[in-house]
Order: sequence, then structure tokens, then C-alpha cells
Amino acid sequence: MKKVLVLGANGQIARIAEDRILKEQPDVELTLFLRNSSRLSKLASNKNVTLVDGDINDFDAVNEAMKDQDIVYISFVDHDGNNVMTKNVIKAMKENNVDRVIESSLLGLYNEVPGEYGRWNYSMVKGGLDAAINADKLLAESGLSYTTLRFPWLNDRDEVKYTVTHKDEEYVGVSGSRQSMADVIVKIIADPEYLKNDSVGIADAATQGETRPVY
Repeated sequence: MKKVLVLGANGQIARIAEDRILKEQPDVELTLFLRNSSRLSKLASNKNVTLVDGDINDFDAVNEAMKDQDIVYISFVDHDGNNVMTKNVIKAMKENNVDRVIESSLLGLYNEVPGEYGRWNYSMVKGGLDAAINADKLLAESGLSYTTLRFPWLNDRDEVKYTVTHKDEEYVGVSGSRQSMADVIVKIIADPEYLKNDSVGIADAATQGETRPVY
């Protein structure tokens, strides 16, 4: 069995990914870590699910949950100026010999979003941007096998429709569905070599050229 730890397991994208993994990947066991595990009580009876109450800023809790895992998905964007969350995860992974990590982030880390939309996005995210940039840098320099997911502005459309861009490429699109973001996570968990050691942008290319999010 492949063991996957989801930190922040009650997030909207995380829940979509979890449901799909349980349906599509019977060889995966999920450890779902969140502040209040009762929020996911409907999964408690699933033999491939372990629910854990915990705070990602508590190293001991993260370290305990990390034991025997193969892959970690961090559903939060690290907006903390001290990057406690990302540092806790990296330290716990190294102490437990876990190598593969996926972390949520946002578009605009590298000034890669063009035009008016890029200017607007920067004005909206600049308060947490330095922390997100440093979280990405910490992962890249950690020696772990990592993927940073640079999410766009999100919508709840049912479609799975997206283009992936890489760190040295211009971001394509302004918005995308949560279903699409979850699809990338599901693919990485199925094949941990996919998008390994990369920071990727994910958005619906059909929204390219828009000046504001598409809902």
C-alpha cells in the first residue's frame, strides 16, 4: 500500500482529491490530518483512511503523523512570514525518511503572470507573497522530491480542464476549477515521478487574457 499524508485534509481541493483517490486508487492509504477530524467523520469507517486531529504549526503532531508515509500533500498556502508550516513539514519528512511532497501555492511567485491580470493579482496577493515565495524556495533547496502547485483564482465548475506551465514559463490562464487542481494532485499520487522537482502553474487556458477571475 502507498501511504499518503494530507495536511489540511478538510480543504475544498483536498476533499475532492481524497474522494477521487479512495475511488480510483485502492492501493492508497490516506492519513487525513486536520484541526477537527469530526469534519471528515463520514470517512472514519473507510479501511483506507486514518483521521488525525492536529495543527500543522505543531511540529510534534506533524512528526507523529509523518511516520511510515510515502507522500505528503500540504493543502494550505504558506502565508506565514516565518514559514513555520513548511519548515515543520520538511524537518518531519527528513526525520522520517519521507521524500515526496506536494505543496499548494499561488500564481505570481516569479512575476510570471502577464498584463493587467498580473498587476491586479499582485495587488491582491502581495501581503502573503514573500512567504509563499520563500516556502517554494525552502522546498526547492530541501533535497526532497517536491512539487509546488501555483493555483490560479478558483471556481467550482465541474469541468476538469487545465494547462500546466513550468517555472520558467509564462503563466497561461487566470482561473481554473477546483476539480482541475485536484486532478493534478491525484495524478501525482498515482505517479510520484509526475511533475517531480518542479513548480507548476495550473489554469484553464481558455481564460487567458481575462483581466479578472472567471467564476
